[in-house]
Parts: sequence; structure tokens; C-alpha cells
Amino acid sequence: MLISDQIAKRILELLESSNEGTAEIRRNTLAEAIGCVPSQINYVIASRFTPERGYIVESKRGGGGYIRITEIRTGSSNALMHIVNSVGPTLEAQSAKVIVENLVYREYLDPRAAKLMLAALSDSALRAVAPEDRDRLRASLFKHMLMTQV
Repeated sequence: MLISDQIAKRILELLESSNEGTAEIRRNTLAEAIGCVPSQINYVIASRFTPERGYIVESKRGGGGYIRITEIRTGSSNALMHIVNSVGPTLEAQSAKVIVENLVYREYLDPRAAKLMLAALSDSALRAVAPEDRDRLRASLFKHMLMTQV
């Protein structure tokens, strides 16, 4: 198992054991427990615990500093509407993939519907559209697809 997977697993365990869906960690303590450097903790948090994946990260620096990760818990309709409202006028294929995977993980979206959405939003499906217009079209399609799931 990769060190980044171990870090993410430990953080997810902390989140699951919390009634509030919040994990407060000390970077150095977690790094020592896992056997890695603190910067690896930063990397995992920055790449895997993002708002697109349903997390809020707060940090306090200094001697008593901590990193607080909160899992955003809402109903599926609220989550889908939040995403519809937060997707801007353009959407890259990779961002769409991350959002859809998070929705499936949280069981807000059926895996079969997710596969269909990702196929329709892929660059290969949008090949007939000029490259400079694909991200705009992808955002519009994505929003409309999510609206059918509300």
C-alpha cells in the first residue's frame, strides 16, 4: 500500500469514528505514527480532502496547531444542487470525474448513472466539438444531468 493511501486511510478512519464527521490531526504526530515526512500529510490532504470531494479543511499554525478536516454531510438533493450551483461556466473532464466519483462514493449517484455521465462528458464523446468549446459544453451537460437526479 502506498504511503499516501495509508495516510488517507488513517484520516478516513478518524472521520468515521467521529460523530460529527470531523477529524482534528496534528501533522507531525500523524507523520510519526505512519512513518513519513509531514509534507506527505499536506500532499494527501490537499489532493484527497478537497471541497470537490466533500471536505472542508481548516488549519491553525503554531505550537498548538492542528489541521481540522470536516466531511460535508448533506442529503443527496442538497448535495446535487450545491454542485450544480458551484460548477462554473466551464468544467474540465478530470474535475467532472472527481465530482462524479465522490457522488458515487457518498451514494448520492448510482454507479451505472455515473458511468453513463462520464462517458457522455468525456473528451472522446465531445470530439466533434471544437476543443475551446468542450469545457463550456461539458459544464452545461453536467449540470443538466445532475438536475435529472434531484
